[in-house]
Amino acid sequence: MAVQGEMLGESMQHRLKYRTDNIYHRLKCQTNDMQHRFPATNGAVASISQFSTHKSSTNLKDVLADKIPQHLKKVAEFRKAHGSTVLQNITVDMIYGGMRTMKAMVTETSVLDPEEGIRFRGYSIPECQKLLPKAPGGEEPLPEGIWWLLCTGEIPNKDQTTAISKQWAAHADLPEHVEKMIRNFPPKVHPMAQFVAAVAALSSESKFAVAYHHGVPKNTYWEYAFDDSMGLLAKLPTLAAMIYRNLYREGTAIGAIDPNKDWSGNFATMLGYDDPVFAELMRLYLTIHSDHEGGNVSAHTSHLVGSALSDPYLSFSASMAGLAGPLHGLANQEVLIFLSKIAKDLGKHYTEKDLSDWIWKHLKSGQVVPGYGHAVLRKTDPRYVCQREFALKHLPNDEMFRLVSTLYKITPDILLKQGKAKNPWPNVDAHSGVLLQHFGLTEMAFYTVLFGVSRAMGCLSQLIWSRAMGLPIERPKSHSTDGLITLAHKAGKN
Repeated sequence: MAVQGEMLGESMQHRLKYRTDNIYHRLKCQTNDMQHRFPATNGAVASISQFSTHKSSTNLKDVLADKIPQHLKKVAEFRKAHGSTVLQNITVDMIYGGMRTMKAMVTETSVLDPEEGIRFRGYSIPECQKLLPKAPGGEEPLPEGIWWLLCTGEIPNKDQTTAISKQWAAHADLPEHVEKMIRNFPPKVHPMAQFVAAVAALSSESKFAVAYHHGVPKNTYWEYAFDDSMGLLAKLPTLAAMIYRNLYREGTAIGAIDPNKDWSGNFATMLGYDDPVFAELMRLYLTIHSDHEGGNVSAHTSHLVGSALSDPYLSFSASMAGLAGPLHGLANQEVLIFLSKIAKDLGKHYTEKDLSDWIWKHLKSGQVVPGYGHAVLRKTDPRYVCQREFALKHLPNDEMFRLVSTLYKITPDILLKQGKAKNPWPNVDAHSGVLLQHFGLTEMAFYTVLFGVSRAMGCLSQLIWSRAMGLPIERPKSHSTDGLITLAHKAGKN
């Protein structure tokens, strides 16, 4: 039986080698074609600055190649000087409490400030809105810009974001087997389940997996992770739009990609929305949801799976299974259900007192106000604020926006008086669903897919840097309750 198993293993290895050799040849041809259209140069290492020191280069991979050696030197010097420095004591409650507040990961792309909200490479939401390039005639930041920023720490210029737009547009088509897979999903399969499965199926296109099989040096892993990440980001809007059309638009075709449009503009069109204001909403939405440190479920899952050197497609697919969980990715849907319940009970003609009484009754029944409060933030989420500003400009008379605004006016005081909330202010989820509903995208089950398309930029930029830094496989030590009791007793004696 053992001999038979060994023979089977050799046969499978032979087939795998045949398959990967052929894929390697095909991808090498594709890479040569990409390099012809997007020529790469190997420049000298430049100084690291938050403002771009690479204004002449539109090749993101080259910019990263310049930055990585300097960052590795910085990390090596830091670890040499402080490798044994104690940063935090771990308590029993931290272990049982989901490791919340435990300092246990390295994430270079973003940090959540309790007072100012998320900072992307040091830049706040308002700063990103001001500094990142915009689409022609638009006012919202291009997601291509936040991708460049997350990867490099630099604010890109217009030419650099345009180069990303064109590269993503050029590689947006899905493999035939993935298209067929999506078309064959029965309607009862949730859009997030379809999204997870289809992203995993794209692993057939992984350059990282092929390169690993061929034994490339470890210090080049990031290059193949970058290639896969760019390929995946190029395809995600197409994939998401195809799922949407197949489920909610009777399988109508998404149409051709416009090589002159930006990522969000093409995504909006593929979803079936020609309103330029909706495209602006997509630019804002995809930018502000892109990253949120490394410890949330989706980002941590992507990091964990990637640490085993699974390719970026599989790593991101796993992260999306986490995002599909109701405690992570369903908050804006819960807000809409909550708002609909209020609207049904109070109608269109209500006073602030009517709404206040309704909220108090709701709280006294043991329920919460969804969209309010945050584990870290202690002020109104800047992502809520920028969505509110968008609504004030583009849909000031929308009935649901009026309800959201009135809630914003009265709810924080109510929650403070109740005395249970550490943060009584609204978060990003309190607003996003209302904006989507206004423009006709009312299928709430699809909202998490939109979230996933955006969050890919955070997960994948983190993954690229994890491979560049050579971070090892994640393997924390676990203990049983009895084991922790023993450790606690020993610690108490000391």
